Amino acid sequence: MEQTKKIKRTLDGVVVSDSNDKTVVVKVTRRFKDSVYSKFVSQSKKYHAHDEKNTAKTGDAVTIIESRPHSKLKKWELLKIN
Repeated sequence: MEQTKKIKRTLDGVVVSDSNDKTVVVKVTRRFKDSVYSKFVSQSKKYHAHDEKNTAKTGDAVTIIESRPHSKLKKWELLKIN
């Protein structure tokens, strides 16, 4: 059997908190068209991401990638600072 490598999801967002050790909170905003009103709506969600070297600071634009669960909330890792 051939194993196909699963592509991990990546998200772009802004760091809103870096106060925890080795953890950053990233706010990801997405825009979509409302099905009823046909207006463009912005919706945001916060993700806890693992930052091994504590490099990201509040306000940085970052890219996060799916990973193994590091804790109850951390299921993402910091890929790069944009």
